[in-house]
Amino acid sequence: GLNYPVVLSGETPDLGNFTIEIIDSSGNQIPKIAALKNESIDLHKAQFWGHLVPKGDIWRAKDYLSNLFSERKRKSFADEVDPSPPHLLSIPNKVQENSNLYIFQLMVEAPFQFDILFKSTSSPAHLEDFTSILESKSKNFDTRFENTFGLASKGFDENQISFAHEILSNLIGGIGYFYGTSIVDRSYMNVDEDEENFWDISRQANPQLTSPSSLFTATPSRPFFPRGFYWDEGFHQLLIGNWDNDLSLDIIKHWVSLIDDDGWVAREQILGEEARSKVPHEFQTQYPHYANPPTLLMPLEAFLDRLDYENKLQHSINVLALLCLIKFSAPYPMSFVGISPDLDLSSHIVNFTNSASTRYLNDINLAESYLKEIYQKLKLNYKWFRRTQQGEIKKWGRSASNSEEAYRWRGRTPGHTLTSGLDDYPRPTPPHPAELHVDLMCWVGFMVRSLRDIAKRLNEWHDFEEFDAQYKNIVNNLHDLHWNEVDKTFCDVSFDGEKSIYVCHKGYISLFPMLLGLLPNDSPKLDAILDLMYNPDELWSPYGLRSLSKSSEYYYTGEKYWRGPVWMNINYLALSSLYKNYIAKPGPYQHKADKIYQELRDNIIKNVYKEFKRTGYAWEQYSAINGEGAR
Repeated sequence: GLNYPVVLSGETPDLGNFTIEIIDSSGNQIPKIAALKNESIDLHKAQFWGHLVPKGDIWRAKDYLSNLFSERKRKSFADEVDPSPPHLLSIPNKVQENSNLYIFQLMVEAPFQFDILFKSTSSPAHLEDFTSILESKSKNFDTRFENTFGLASKGFDENQISFAHEILSNLIGGIGYFYGTSIVDRSYMNVDEDEENFWDISRQANPQLTSPSSLFTATPSRPFFPRGFYWDEGFHQLLIGNWDNDLSLDIIKHWVSLIDDDGWVAREQILGEEARSKVPHEFQTQYPHYANPPTLLMPLEAFLDRLDYENKLQHSINVLALLCLIKFSAPYPMSFVGISPDLDLSSHIVNFTNSASTRYLNDINLAESYLKEIYQKLKLNYKWFRRTQQGEIKKWGRSASNSEEAYRWRGRTPGHTLTSGLDDYPRPTPPHPAELHVDLMCWVGFMVRSLRDIAKRLNEWHDFEEFDAQYKNIVNNLHDLHWNEVDKTFCDVSFDGEKSIYVCHKGYISLFPMLLGLLPNDSPKLDAILDLMYNPDELWSPYGLRSLSKSSEYYYTGEKYWRGPVWMNINYLALSSLYKNYIAKPGPYQHKADKIYQELRDNIIKNVYKEFKRTGYAWEQYSAINGEGAR
């Protein structure tokens, strides 16, 4: 073995010379080990092994280690020796020539600790005292967290705030850089799925490896989904952008860069062999006519809101500073409407400095430059959506204010619409090319409204007018095509062989016009949606909004995935839209919206926190029956 500290030295083209030190702790307890004939192991030292593995195979380190252990077992059994675990699981202290994979092994009794210290000559600072640095960073984190989210000032206790710290830390800790090839079947490029039984038609598959690409992204779950998901990422970035604006913008730009020349971006980024090893074979291939909800526009809108807020705040500070200068320079007392004579400007300036600590919020020109960089790709993606997810109106005997704005998800199969993000949520059965999907109509409306607002900021007035007209047409057709006056709800649409029909499964898809703010705050249809949300026999539960109505024949059937359980992303959209669109602005349903908002928010926080205390985890969904987290 090797004496501690074990020191590796080397160099890389990017980072220059470096050293890596493995430092043992004097308090570690070494396992007792019996001596074996012809073999001596000193567990006070680090055991080591070096091996030459094929290029691109480093990620299989665990497999190589398992093979080492298997070889030890075979040798022990062949020698008829029954060694103790330290013998059986130790590595052989050998290095192959030109090794590119090195494994070092400490064998200790729990509890234990050790440090791995990386030093690069490219870094101006070197970490020496981990303990004091960690303590300092932890305090800084707590201060920054409170300045950013203000949970203590909102009345949350220490345990709840600690829970929030942990959730944010895990989300930030799940950010990774991924690189590698994808599997894409472009033989489906021109598949419109216009034939009946389209999901069952046999086609000659032709999956191909793409050129390598890279992605900087957060991940839904490090152990279970350690890769980028388009639909999830927009929600991740809503929180990350509040914490670190520029970090979030970098991630969004990475995703936008993956939009190809046709306007398509794969909804699941499975880059390289390591990523594919975590995905069942049947889900590895991506298809360039499959869409996904364009959620990345949500954090972009949030960024623009932050930008406007900071600009207004800076303007207010400048005005206040000027007024104080006038006041203090005047030969006689002065007062200003709305400004206290005892106003302490320093608190405003400090608050501004804390909240505007990022480059893109401090510099409006830099922000506009960023928007210009991503704008054309976003437009391309929008046009791809309109072209590939187009639905039919006149062909199936329907009428609407506009003949173009109708949409359906491609990639439907009996029982699933994976592309929608709502997987097994009930849809028309069997699938039919006449279908129109209300959630997709709303996503496209949300998409063009966001692009319209960006176009306005960039003075792209031709685009602005085009997008504005398309948005109005989508909203009109949403009512013409998807509102069922009998059931007082928004529904999917299909064809029964003779005529166009509503297919109404009350649940999350019924809420989308409200979730994405496509309903005005004085609409009677908003009133009907609020009633649906607050009805305990429909969507209301003590733990959040059910994904499917309790009255549905499909409630908690089949996979029980989007058929009843409470999902945080949709509940968040509900709270966000209620707060921003229907409480902040006066309207006939303002009081009802506020009541639902307050109770729903309280129910969700209580249950998610309760389940975290019980299990130690946040979950992707919660039972509408007992609130337990699952999956």
